[in-house]
Amino acid sequence: MYSSDSGEDRAARFGFIVSRQVGPAVVRNTVRRRLKAVCAEALPTVRAGSDIVIRVLPNGAEAAFADLRAEVTRCLARSAT
Repeated sequence: MYSSDSGEDRAARFGFIVSRQVGPAVVRNTVRRRLKAVCAEALPTVRAGSDIVIRVLPNGAEAAFADLRAEVTRCLARSAT
């Protein structure tokens, strides 16, 4: 995960990089939708004006929703410090 603080007065933005190595389009879109749901839950805890990019590795296709949530939460907490 990559993050930067733009200093602008706006809501945080999330971007996702899900390459073809993750799987076919159906799998990539499923992973992307799961990440969007996790990020929507975490949005209130993210600093305003932040730009966050999440890159999914190939083994992310097999990750359960709870595992994705835990990993994103851990990374967001680490980037907040």
